[in-house]
Amino acid sequence: MKNADIIIIGAGISGAVLAERYANLGRKVLIIEKRNHIAGNCYDYIDENGILVSKYGAHLFHTNEEDVWKYVNQFSNWYKWEHKVIAQVDGQLVPIPVNITTVNKLFGLELTSEAEMKEWLENNRMPFQKPANGREAALNKVGQVLYEKMFRHYTKKQWDKYPEELDASVLDRIPVRINTDDRYFSDKYQALPEGGYTKLFEGILNHPNIEVVLNTDFFDIRNQLENYEKLFYTGPIDRFFDFMHSMEDKLEYRSINFVSETVDAEYFQENSVVNYPGKDVSFTRIIEYKHFGNQQTDKTTIVKEYTTDEGEPYYPVPNAKNGEIYEKYRKEAEKLTDVYFVGRLANYKYFNMDQAFKNALDLFKSLEPALAEHKVNAIKTVV
Repeated sequence: MKNADIIIIGAGISGAVLAERYANLGRKVLIIEKRNHIAGNCYDYIDENGILVSKYGAHLFHTNEEDVWKYVNQFSNWYKWEHKVIAQVDGQLVPIPVNITTVNKLFGLELTSEAEMKEWLENNRMPFQKPANGREAALNKVGQVLYEKMFRHYTKKQWDKYPEELDASVLDRIPVRINTDDRYFSDKYQALPEGGYTKLFEGILNHPNIEVVLNTDFFDIRNQLENYEKLFYTGPIDRFFDFMHSMEDKLEYRSINFVSETVDAEYFQENSVVNYPGKDVSFTRIIEYKHFGNQQTDKTTIVKEYTTDEGEPYYPVPNAKNGEIYEKYRKEAEKLTDVYFVGRLANYKYFNMDQAFKNALDLFKSLEPALAEHKVNAIKTVV
């Protein structure tokens, strides 16, 4: 295996950003990726229907971080996309996050003002000053009825755990609107890269100092790697330490089974994403990628998502037990010299896309403060 100054395990967001930053410092960078493509879970491609689809679920970029927005715009043009999600509840399609329209449709009301919505929430929510788990967090926001209709069973499908079995942080992330704003996010910047995320990553990694080796498992060749300056690992942290030699120390992750179907119609559903929070179906949502970017094709592609414990790890499962296990690995990681754990799986933390970019950028700045200021503070321009 060819030696390099910087070794990076994984070609997703964290790995790509660190590779680009170090390459621009003149370091030779080697990325080792076990999959047959770059871009990690952001990878997208043109399918048999001529539609740009994401292999690992829809990725919607949104951020309030000026440095992140400036960074990603060096490698792609972006078009505005204000993402909207609707859910099928009681035979109706209602907006998510919960807003005035959601409440009016499900309860047959005619709320018209923010004051009326605030009053409705106060009359229906079950206040918890410090929610102890996901159930209390959701009840604290929306009350018992909406909790049962929209969150309890969806959470079970998503995590294979009911809300009371998860940390409060999982459902505390749920936004609730007191107006009719039906956008899923409210960040200043909401956009998608022209041509897709794979092209974005191609731009980030387009540097003569970066070599990417695909179809290679780090654990098969780790003993061949030597004389490097730093190694960055972006995979599951417990796998790095071989599960502490006991599967009892294996962290829980959730995976997703994506079932793609071709529909001989212009469109299948009225929105890019429709959630199914009820018990009547086993999938969590249907994504119709054709909506993104106003793609024009005769047929359409839909993807049903089923969460599972088997397969590629996507989401850490935040609860007390996993927190204790992760802490063991974090302490082991601190003992290592010039090995750094970065990203969602390595930090056992749910990151949004912009948080993953910022996490990698901030790590680089903390490790190379002087060099970052003098050599790469002005982000490179991609031709």
